[in-house]
Amino acid sequence: MITRRCLAAVTDRLRHAPAVVLLGPRQLGKSTLARALADKRGERAVYLDLERPDDRSRLADPGAYLRAQAGRLVVIDEIHRAPGLFPTLRGIIDDRRRAGDQAGHFLLLGSASLDLMQQSGESLAGRVAYLELAPFDALEWTSRTRRLDTLWVRGGFPGSTLARNNALSARWRDDFVRSYLERDVPMFAPRLPAETVGRFWGMLAHAQGTPLNASRFAGSLGVSAPAVTRYLDLLVDLQLVRRLQPWYANIGKRLVKSPKTYVRDSGLLHTLLAIDTKDVLLGHPIVGASWEGFAIENLIGAAGDRRTPYYFRTADGAEVDLILVRGGSVEMAIEIKRTTAPTVSRGFHLACDALAPKARFVVHGGTDTWPMPHGVTAIGLSALMTRLLRDG
Repeated sequence: MITRRCLAAVTDRLRHAPAVVLLGPRQLGKSTLARALADKRGERAVYLDLERPDDRSRLADPGAYLRAQAGRLVVIDEIHRAPGLFPTLRGIIDDRRRAGDQAGHFLLLGSASLDLMQQSGESLAGRVAYLELAPFDALEWTSRTRRLDTLWVRGGFPGSTLARNNALSARWRDDFVRSYLERDVPMFAPRLPAETVGRFWGMLAHAQGTPLNASRFAGSLGVSAPAVTRYLDLLVDLQLVRRLQPWYANIGKRLVKSPKTYVRDSGLLHTLLAIDTKDVLLGHPIVGASWEGFAIENLIGAAGDRRTPYYFRTADGAEVDLILVRGGSVEMAIEIKRTTAPTVSRGFHLACDALAPKARFVVHGGTDTWPMPHGVTAIGLSALMTRLLRDG
């Protein structure tokens, strides 16, 4: 059993907020986490899965049913299937607040972050906390018997990571990609052609970690640049792709202003590129960008809500793979190298001279930590994640 760090965060938010929305792609473990939390409460919790007809029928009169659950945590899975519930939830929360019952009423689970945040934000403003459940990360996964490379190659979705062998892991991911294109794209974006979205997803995999060129994608797909933006918005909303924005700084140099894109889960990236083993990955041109995206996802997850991630690049070659900004200033500049004996690029030093970060790191593929010239620290991925979590 792998303990999810998010469980403690959900429990804490429920102590302070009337409703908590837990976001994340399907088959990531949201339901498992929520059921574990509900089981701990026993009779003081009720679990509704809106994909089940029996559970949907309970909400034929949602106001009457939900008001009858006073004193219990109500978990509603697949909440995006019933957006009309949000005004009802608002009324119940407000009534309970007036009666002195301030927190822990509803845990809402869903797959599409933007739609859910818009729907819940309109009705539950000031009444809801948001949390994102990510795939297994390096700290949750690694141990004496679990190797980081396994997580990198297979990705962090439980069905893939925990598969008995590489073939079953690859098959799980193939099925996952197919199900998203056949089911989720038509559900969340019925006007977008699923086949074209799938081709675009694959093209993003080939362009992992590069600045977005919407016009080039549009030409390859035979669509307009605004259509490419809609496809990207959908994949970002479904939390399958990360759009990493550039950091703007007034340094008197021409900056790259297009966002970088990353397929967020390394296992899905490898599936989209037909990579099914570590040996194939190590011989593939994408290997460096794959490790970079894997490290960036793990670091952003550990950085928390109070740090905002960006990248930085100038036209003359100054570049930082990841910067973490806190309170308007650059807290960390991070370069990512897969090798265990990294060297620091001249572009990284130039960028740091311009940005003046409080700390400079090179994340490498090993576990040791040591000082490097010019105030740079070489550090392993898990060690920097631990530091980010510790410092809050």
